[in-house]
Amino acid sequence: MSEPDASDYALKSAEAASIPAPDLPYQPPTPRNAPPIALIGAGGIAGAHLDAYRTAGWPVTAICNRSLPRAQARAAEFFPEARTTTDIQSILDDPTIKVLDITPHPANRLPLIEAALKAGKHVLSQKPFTESLDDAERLITQARANNVHLAVNHNGRWAPHLAWMREAVLSGQIGTLTSAHVQIAWNHTWVEGTPFEQLPDLVLYDFAIHWFDFLATLTPGRLQTVTATSAHAAEQTAKTPLLAQALVTLDGGQASFTFDGATAHGPSDTTLLTGTHGTLHATGPDLGQQQVTLTTDSRRATPALTGTWFNDGFRGAMGELLCAVEQNRPPSNAAETTLPTLALTFAACASARQDRLVEIGTIRALPKH
Repeated sequence: MSEPDASDYALKSAEAASIPAPDLPYQPPTPRNAPPIALIGAGGIAGAHLDAYRTAGWPVTAICNRSLPRAQARAAEFFPEARTTTDIQSILDDPTIKVLDITPHPANRLPLIEAALKAGKHVLSQKPFTESLDDAERLITQARANNVHLAVNHNGRWAPHLAWMREAVLSGQIGTLTSAHVQIAWNHTWVEGTPFEQLPDLVLYDFAIHWFDFLATLTPGRLQTVTATSAHAAEQTAKTPLLAQALVTLDGGQASFTFDGATAHGPSDTTLLTGTHGTLHATGPDLGQQQVTLTTDSRRATPALTGTWFNDGFRGAMGELLCAVEQNRPPSNAAETTLPTLALTFAACASARQDRLVEIGTIRALPKH
């Protein structure tokens, strides 16, 4: 038996030759002809939606909001010709509108989605999709019964670095995924004074769900258990915990997530995926600036990615729904695909609340306050 050397102890790594990166389909999909879209809910995130649709050249013909001045302000900024209203029924009764983008918070969004599906509209729901798996499954059944598409705005699926890494994993570039590790340090104190501050599981439910979804789409059928925690950072003034972490066991693998939402200086975002035949590494100062490296068999590739999460992610989520409508096929972000994501998210929130390991799938709803 030979003696171990420095490389065996991870003290020294071999040099990797640079090769061209594989050409992977990570860009947001674009329909040939987009039908009229109506936006329901003109709150904070709606600006990102509308900007993405304007950039793509898709028609938003109506904006509905409880506050008419807010709807009018959104229209004036992005789609001056759009009709503005507080009456959602007038949107549902309009035969020219085929697709609804429904953005309010989950509890308020639920009856709006139900009414839209009943009216025969295709729906893009903001994430998190629902507060329970029962509600999610009922909406999915309703969409099928009305022969319409129901998709979820998991816009992180089209963030350039996450999209390219997902395509790399699913196309076998690194073999079988064995681990996924995400560490994000950023300043989330903007939630002070907003409704988000009232969510006790804000980071795990509203923010981490992007990366829980990333893991769920990479490891179908492999999620097993999760152990999570959340805490207040020293000297933070926001009411909700801004620190959270989660450890996930997979069939034949593991994953970890660290979310430091009280980082006032020096933000950082790192994602590491390891597989049986390669490794993917993404790093950068924030969600919009990421460099991805693929290393396999002493070879290294660094794709020249184009685009940004905001707002290409939103263009991807709606674009995929529009393409599905146009091509008469299920969208890749269909509501069915978010069920494992919700199961992981609910389990993580329950674990943090109850200080215990949770089997993913046993918690069917977001824990109550």
